[in-house]
Amino acid sequence: MEKCCLDCQQPIVGRADKKFCDDACRSNYNNRMRSRETAYFRKINHILKKNRNILKVLNPEGKARVGTGAMRALGFDFKYITEIYTTRQGSQYRFCYEYGYLLLEDSRVLLVRRDVPLT
Repeated sequence: MEKCCLDCQQPIVGRADKKFCDDACRSNYNNRMRSRETAYFRKINHILKKNRNILKVLNPEGKARVGTGAMRALGFDFKYITEIYTTRQGSQYRFCYEYGYLLLEDSRVLLVRRDVPLT
């Protein structure tokens, strides 16, 4: 029984445990297998970057107050964050990288920026 390449289905010549006819077929096959997962990560990263940029635009001085409606109008998605920081008093700041926000009463938000040391 002749073994065939997992990507192009051509007969394989060489070692008995060989699965692909060459490196291009191996790369094609693995990229195709990971494409769904990669697309999902790209989508989430795009949303996180967009959220970060919105927080950056609304908070040029490092601390500001805005309404949640203004954030939503710019396309901010409150479901996606990179971290939650809980203070000793129990307040929860939600962050998109170094830019964060604290949900206040009356659909208001306190925007903050955390200084991140560059290494």
